[in-house]
Amino acid sequence: MPRTADVRPGRHRRRLTTLLATVAAFLCTTSGAPAVAAQTAATQTVLAPQADVNVAKNAGYESGLSNWTCTNGSGTTVASPVHSGTSALKATPAGSDHAKCAQTVAVRPGSTYRLSAYVQGSYVYLGASGTGTTDVSTWTQGGSSWQQLSTGFTTGPNTTSVTVYTHGWYGQPAYFADDVSVFGPDGGGGTDPVPGIPATPTGLAVGSVTPSSIALTWNAAKDATGYTVYRDGARAQSVSGTSATVTGLSPSTAYRFQVAATNAAGESARSAEVTGTTSADGGPGGNPAVPKHAVTGYWQNFNNGATVQKISDVPGQYDIIAVSFADATSTPGAVDFHLDTAGLNGYTVDQFKADIKAKQAAGKSVIISIGGEKGTVSVNDAASAANFANSVYALMQEYGFNGVDIDLENGLNPTYMTQALRALSQKAGDRLVLTMAPQTIDMQSTSGSYFKTALNVKDILTVVNMQYYNSGSMLGCDGKVYSQGTVDFLTALACIQLEGGLDPSQVGIGVPASTRGAGSGYVAPSVVNAALDCLTKGTGCGTFRPAKAYPGLRGAMTWSTNWDATAGNAWSSAVGPHVHGLP
Repeated sequence: MPRTADVRPGRHRRRLTTLLATVAAFLCTTSGAPAVAAQTAATQTVLAPQADVNVAKNAGYESGLSNWTCTNGSGTTVASPVHSGTSALKATPAGSDHAKCAQTVAVRPGSTYRLSAYVQGSYVYLGASGTGTTDVSTWTQGGSSWQQLSTGFTTGPNTTSVTVYTHGWYGQPAYFADDVSVFGPDGGGGTDPVPGIPATPTGLAVGSVTPSSIALTWNAAKDATGYTVYRDGARAQSVSGTSATVTGLSPSTAYRFQVAATNAAGESARSAEVTGTTSADGGPGGNPAVPKHAVTGYWQNFNNGATVQKISDVPGQYDIIAVSFADATSTPGAVDFHLDTAGLNGYTVDQFKADIKAKQAAGKSVIISIGGEKGTVSVNDAASAANFANSVYALMQEYGFNGVDIDLENGLNPTYMTQALRALSQKAGDRLVLTMAPQTIDMQSTSGSYFKTALNVKDILTVVNMQYYNSGSMLGCDGKVYSQGTVDFLTALACIQLEGGLDPSQVGIGVPASTRGAGSGYVAPSVVNAALDCLTKGTGCGTFRPAKAYPGLRGAMTWSTNWDATAGNAWSSAVGPHVHGLP
């Protein structure tokens, strides 16, 4: 959500996405290596093709940056996050340098190679140059989880070496890379030794628990490419990372867990055993005070030109009031909130707390929103997940908030954000109100980090109010492109969430309250109401019509109650009664 007046967040990202989509290409090649023939004056002997190998050296960065060169000292190795083993590359773009890290590998002329790597971060490239034929690259818009990039190339008739590389993009944060593979015929340089059976994992620990699940974390094991989780001595699941949530458990029951590391050579010995106990069955998640059809509004803890409000000024049409925003502290994962008394015309903390209680007495929920357009809260490991849960719960206790809204517009890690939210749920109980406000790009696919997180916490999730603005045209669930600011845009994008696994009660339509509330994407309240009718009743649709009606759709959200007030509360006066009158 924007914190300044008449801002246009995301413009740079959209221009960048368009540029990259235009220039990025993926080269599909065929595999295989020609047989090598040796001929003497008397006989001709055909040699059998050699087995393909990974010609990259130190491909997993287990030996630091040995064999790799990074521009301007932009690269280093880190112990977390890693895709496998104990190390990964971290490279940081700065200024005009996009943090290119490269290695020259020995190749065989006239041969085909398959290039791949696991990467994490925004706008990460993988490529090969000096191939003697067509140089190649591929890229990902990225996220906070590991993704595999893959492409391929064929060497020229006289090519004996090729440079392979990764790099980030100007103005973007650090990226990570691990497990680079240049798979093809040995060009004379050999390959890394094949690892043996991986080491036994250490540090297995129980994290957050629910009546039906237990979260586990452990330390990365050397040479591991995956892990097997054992429950009460039996294989429970296999994962690629160093965490897992075991589900399908019974309430108030103790379970024993171990984990083993795996790779192509086999499976390690099992770790030391830990015991985790599920919590008692506290009933369904969410807050009973949130009505079946609800209106969410963001309240600004700052003055950006919109009407300055107290919580008591927020109209009664709003069922959930998201206080914006809590910000990151110097402790990884932790957040804090400070009322801007000076900017809010002398609004005191005591008045603020009293107004929250009054809204709750009227059946409303007041929650704390984390992040916003400029907010960066990093929850990337078990420690920061615990810090997040503890700090949010402390704010709930201090101010009386009913829950939390996740509005992290600069990426999140689904594994550890899931841990954090489950730990918070365990502390707060079944009345926790948990909402999210992802951008449109974050909910285009269930493979996205935000969508994964929402599905991971579906049993405790109240509503996802996606921001249907500041995005430009996007794909709908039917694969067609729809223009922002139309009924079709709202309905076809909501359909992605409805068909992607969220319950209709967990889907809300997020729009600006006025033309000044966002850089683009404002729609009249009548358009919002038409989209709500289309989704819940099958009436009022544009050219896109969902395959079925979703009468349980939760409702709508707006940025913000302050911009709504600036426009005479026109949005809440029109949309609020319509939401509350849905079937």
